Amino acid sequence: MKTLTRRSLFRRLGVSPLVVPLLSALPSVRAVLGAGVVSVRPRRVVFVFTPNGTVPEEFWPVERDGRMEFGKILAPLEPWRDRCLVLKGISNKVRGDGDGHMRGMSCLLTGIELFPGNIQGGSDTPAGWASGISIDQELKGYFQKDEATRTRFGSLELGVAVPDRADPWTRWSYGGPNQPMTPMSDPGQVLRYLYGHMKERETMGSVLDGVRGELRTAAGRLPAQDRAMLERHLELVREMEVGLKREADEKLRVGPPEIAEGGGSGNDSIPENMKRQTALLVNAFANDMARVATLQFTNSVGGARMTWLGIQEGHHALSHDPDLNVDSLGKLTRINTWLGEQVGQLVKQLAETPEPAGEGSLLDHTTVIWTNELGKGNSHTHDNIPFVLIGGGHGFRGGRMLTLGNVAHNRLWLSLAQASGHELTRFGNAGLCEGGALDLS
Repeated sequence: MKTLTRRSLFRRLGVSPLVVPLLSALPSVRAVLGAGVVSVRPRRVVFVFTPNGTVPEEFWPVERDGRMEFGKILAPLEPWRDRCLVLKGISNKVRGDGDGHMRGMSCLLTGIELFPGNIQGGSDTPAGWASGISIDQELKGYFQKDEATRTRFGSLELGVAVPDRADPWTRWSYGGPNQPMTPMSDPGQVLRYLYGHMKERETMGSVLDGVRGELRTAAGRLPAQDRAMLERHLELVREMEVGLKREADEKLRVGPPEIAEGGGSGNDSIPENMKRQTALLVNAFANDMARVATLQFTNSVGGARMTWLGIQEGHHALSHDPDLNVDSLGKLTRINTWLGEQVGQLVKQLAETPEPAGEGSLLDHTTVIWTNELGKGNSHTHDNIPFVLIGGGHGFRGGRMLTLGNVAHNRLWLSLAQASGHELTRFGNAGLCEGGALDLS
């Protein structure tokens, strides 16, 4: 069946939004709308952050005989190579206050300068929070305005081993100027946030069972006048039970995953917490609780120690070593390959989960965007930032690496917004939007 949105229908008719209410009432238009030809295809997006740059020679694919071939870091994504669009030549051109890591992190999704502030980093000027909304929250607002795309939460901000402190190195999602979004790094907290109402409903149901039994027992021992009053109480209990049953009938498309409470939050808990957060994210998408999510692995200057890979040094410290240090380069390659495996697990679970609202899988209706705050750690460059887009959520053509000419990453966010139906022509720093959305078709 041909997919045709309400907006595109009226655009084809050549009318302005002012006359949409009048046209919507016409029998012929109503017939088209009511026939199910007009539909809203689910579009979801997950932004995945990993820090400290990459190892360029092991990251960027090469082309042989017209075929994109992955190196070590992207090798875990090989099963979905035909669904991967690798973008080379995209740069974060936002300048101003803050050091390279701060601007790399807090300007990555916002595309706009940091406010002046008193947070000192490196040898650069101090800075504050980002001065604009991030693209994930912009898309959330767009989806939440329309009943057809509105979800319970709108967006999810998840983290793995994100420090408790709040500063421009630890926040990349912003609800607006000076409004950093705090990621949830505890899978137990996420589980309660998503499904806590179900536990409350179960508890209330068990309480009502006990109250009902007690009232009936008491009624048999009381005079008629008192029994009448108790009957009224029983009626109220029954009304509450009807309400609870109605909620219970609104079943989840997919039951909540088995996520054990606790499990730790230290460095060595990172692999397990990554698995838990991934499962919770996919489950929330399957139940249409949100259509936008961010998954933040540690933070800019993140110093996780990948002890499960036999690496004792911190990630950030290794990223500063010179290229001639072959040992450090090898460890950084192993770290980034492991991070690629984690992205691969997310993609795999999306691909294996059927799309509840239509055909195909969740991956067919989701775009996973894996990126970084730096192009290369030891140079702190904001040029050639790695961007990998995986999935079919926005119609971007995969199976290739697109080499661009050092373009501002603001233009990528314009492409994403427009592919989501949000006709943005400016996002973040307007001066960095020159040239408009990138052609990723």
